Amino acid sequence: MTIFKFPQDFRWGTATASYQIEGAAQEGGRGVSIWDTFARTPGKVYNGDNGDIACDSYHRYEEDIELMKKLGINTYRFSIAWPRIIPDGDGEINREGLDFYHRFVDALIAAGIEPFLTLYHWDLPQTLEDDGGWGNRRTVDAFVKYAEVIFKEFSGKINFWLTFNEPWCIAFLSNLLGIHAPGNKDLQTSINVAHGLLVAHGKAVQSFRRLGTTGQIGIAPNVCWAEPYSKSPEDQAACDRSIALNTDWFLDPIYKGSYPQFMVDWFAEAGATVPIQEGDMEIISQPIDLLGINYYTMGINRFNPEAGALQSEEVDMGLTKTDIGWPVESRGLYEFMHYLQKYGNVDVYITENGACINDDLENGKINDDRRISYYEQHLAQIHRIINDGINLKGYMAWSLMDNFEWAEGYRMRFGLVHMDYRSLVRTPKESYYWYQNVIKNNWLETRNEHNPQ
Repeated sequence: MTIFKFPQDFRWGTATASYQIEGAAQEGGRGVSIWDTFARTPGKVYNGDNGDIACDSYHRYEEDIELMKKLGINTYRFSIAWPRIIPDGDGEINREGLDFYHRFVDALIAAGIEPFLTLYHWDLPQTLEDDGGWGNRRTVDAFVKYAEVIFKEFSGKINFWLTFNEPWCIAFLSNLLGIHAPGNKDLQTSINVAHGLLVAHGKAVQSFRRLGTTGQIGIAPNVCWAEPYSKSPEDQAACDRSIALNTDWFLDPIYKGSYPQFMVDWFAEAGATVPIQEGDMEIISQPIDLLGINYYTMGINRFNPEAGALQSEEVDMGLTKTDIGWPVESRGLYEFMHYLQKYGNVDVYITENGACINDDLENGKINDDRRISYYEQHLAQIHRIINDGINLKGYMAWSLMDNFEWAEGYRMRFGLVHMDYRSLVRTPKESYYWYQNVIKNNWLETRNEHNPQ
């Protein structure tokens, strides 16, 4: 056994998202989101599942906060549903929606848990999508209006803010690959969306500063790490493109004021260009205070001209996989965090990290040892990262509880708490009690095979 001690001020938490847990889709004045529409489109979501009920956290948030309190976390990352605040995207403000989140945030604070708020976790009001979505500057302006409402309402209660969760998913998974809402499959559309997100992010940061909002603000990209299958320049370039589309494409504009030129050139060869207007890059490159990082897996990649827009193909190396099919390789987190230092030693939080393990109840318990093993490996790497002098300030396990897993519906389970989707009974898994012990002690006790190399 080895014990890794964490800094005294290290933040321990969990994370969720509004559409995945809230339910109450037709209650409280909430408008229709693109995920309501997408989930009702035949063939888009496994089993035709949707978020109408989800975990019913809209009604059961007090029960959920009690689970958080018992777990011992001091930070909880959640998102606000834009359609609950401004149902049609940019029209009248729905006071009932704001009041719900005030009750929720107040209950978190009363439980001694710091709210860590994400403004946008994918539930765009459908009316805005009908008018062109993130590729239309109207949506950018509507987001800024929505963000300003939240800044004014919750300044003084919330100290940690994120503009967008996983911009790669919003832009490319949803508008190039078509796997998530709204389901487009067009390269130029995906690049337009990515740029619109960044302009919206920059304008929201400007508003945050102008309004004197309390706390720190940043963004949370989902990142990957890729290493080449061979020593060939083509395989290395394929990996560079895979990493860049998740990371550099969004962080270079923020930290450097420009897009990575090799990716701009790559897309130009495919006939797609970035729709930059005068002043955009200055807006996007507003200084931010923190960076959220969502990390799940890494890959071994090689060049394949038939492998999509990036011509980068992941090779199955026989690694252990989670039940959603993602290889378990914590070393990628270590390598990525060092790669990230090219932007400076910024304050970083792991805002998502977790494993899909579909173990179910047996004799009233969920023995999800594979999830515990995943967490052990990644927390050991986090300790190593901190010891290297990188400003990694906190860790948020994905997820507090099993929930609506987007296009996978309810068949994929990431939670520390098991959800019975019929009865809505919550049952803590063995990983919940394991994480509870880590938080209580502020140290990680690992089996030697999980010590990072």
